[in-house]
Amino acid sequence: MSIAEQLAEKPEPGFWCDIDAFRASTLTREPFPHAIVPHFIPAGAVAAVESDFPKVTRVGSFPLPSLQYGPAFGAMIDAMRGPEFTSAVEEKFGISLKGRPTMVTVRGASGARDGHIHTDSESKLITVLVYMNGPWESPGGRLRLLRSPDNLDDIIAEVPPDEGTLLIFKNASNAWHGYEPFHGVRRVIQLNWVTSDSVVWWEQTRHRVSAMLKGIRSTEKM
Repeated sequence: MSIAEQLAEKPEPGFWCDIDAFRASTLTREPFPHAIVPHFIPAGAVAAVESDFPKVTRVGSFPLPSLQYGPAFGAMIDAMRGPEFTSAVEEKFGISLKGRPTMVTVRGASGARDGHIHTDSESKLITVLVYMNGPWESPGGRLRLLRSPDNLDDIIAEVPPDEGTLLIFKNASNAWHGYEPFHGVRRVIQLNWVTSDSVVWWEQTRHRVSAMLKGIRSTEKM
């Protein structure tokens, strides 16, 4: 079945995202609220989404409006931004997202400088990461949720970036995360609910500039 046929036959959000699995997932509250959902992108949708994934070969996070991608990828993003998943996130985390804009960025590759321990900016309310890689064999590149800002081995949970896996967490001052360095293809979609439209503009501009500078550095090292 072609991607166009899938879009025509299965337009409902549940085809692209297993929202029921997300609702049924366990919310770990300490030290910050988070949940992990393997196979959030259902097996029937993975091939179509993978085929239409933006072709991002440079390191850095690229804002969705700056990328080209196919209809299946777009339908999956629409489902993640849609009212059904938004409502499920609100219920899971006990937060109102009414009137809060969303922002999507995409990564296609990881570099030696990526993965340092950090928390997200205060303007990001909820962070969703969806990974689109095959079975992950490398010890590097596995996102670690951490108890502290200076110890990558002080692990709450480790998330291999396997195909279709979702990680979601509520941003907080102690929501530390990072991963052991990995250089190569590492595809991840990041969706954030943020505080205002001005945040979307600023973050998208910042990511464009950062990705451009990383691309220049990578070229210079070749």
